[in-house]
Amino acid sequence: GEVQSVGDLPVTTACRTAFDIGRLLDVTSAVQRIDALMNATDVKVDDILALASGHRGIRGLRRLRTVLDLVDGGSESPYETLTRLLLVRAGLPRPQTQIRVEDEYGFVVARPDMGWREYRVGVDFDGVHHWTDPRQRDKDIERYARLPELGWIDIRVSADLVHNRPRLLLERVGAALLARGCPRTW
Repeated sequence: GEVQSVGDLPVTTACRTAFDIGRLLDVTSAVQRIDALMNATDVKVDDILALASGHRGIRGLRRLRTVLDLVDGGSESPYETLTRLLLVRAGLPRPQTQIRVEDEYGFVVARPDMGWREYRVGVDFDGVHHWTDPRQRDKDIERYARLPELGWIDIRVSADLVHNRPRLLLERVGAALLARGCPRTW
């Protein structure tokens, strides 16, 4: 039950693939890849844990449990995962992913990559397409105008911020959460 065929090629199932990734890769890489796998397939953490229960004693099970505690199939890119991991590892409350923000008529006007709905704080990783695709850029301009109108603080994140200035990112997110009444946990 751990192998399937794609055409004439036998391959591991998404669940078995996630099981092996979580056991064998470093935690950050494993979380990024399993997030992507969960986003692209219907595999769930419980499925992976059930598979693991049939492989007691196999190398890497402790690491797999650590990884599965951190995965979130809502991440839509490795950098979204990396940003979320940075926030969680700093002790901030675990953010929800892909939050639908609706206007007063129920129309979705934005979908922050992650955030805290109860505090109306969002965090968005802006990949290169946010700067190079004119249609995306136009949508972003409108979106970043609408979010504050709806009472949201939206913190934009770049690769430079994640890699070179993570403390600044954490300070911005922490300050926004505190300003919105989130109890300090970090």
